[in-house]
Amino acid sequence: MDDIDHSSSSSSSQHVSANSTEQVSNRASKVEFSEDEKTLISRMYKLVGDSRWSLIAGRIPGRTADEIEKYWTSRYSSRNE
Repeated sequence: MDDIDHSSSSSSSQHVSANSTEQVSNRASKVEFSEDEKTLISRMYKLVGDSRWSLIAGRIPGRTADEIEKYWTSRYSSRNE
C-alpha cells in the first residue's frame, strides 16, 4: 500500500486546474448583459463618448470598465468605423 505512485494524480489535478482556469477565462470574456444594461450602456456612450468606460460602469452596479468596453467593442466597434 505504501508503494502507490501519486505522480499521476498530481498531474491530473494540474490538468483539471488548467481546464478550470480556461473555463473561467472563457466565461469572463462572454459576460451577458440584460436589456436594461444594454440600453443604459448605449445611452451613456452617446452622452459621454468613447473611452469613458469607467464612468459608464459606475452607473451599472457590479460591472467593471473592462466588461463594458469589451461588450461595446464586440457589438458596436465595426459600426462606428
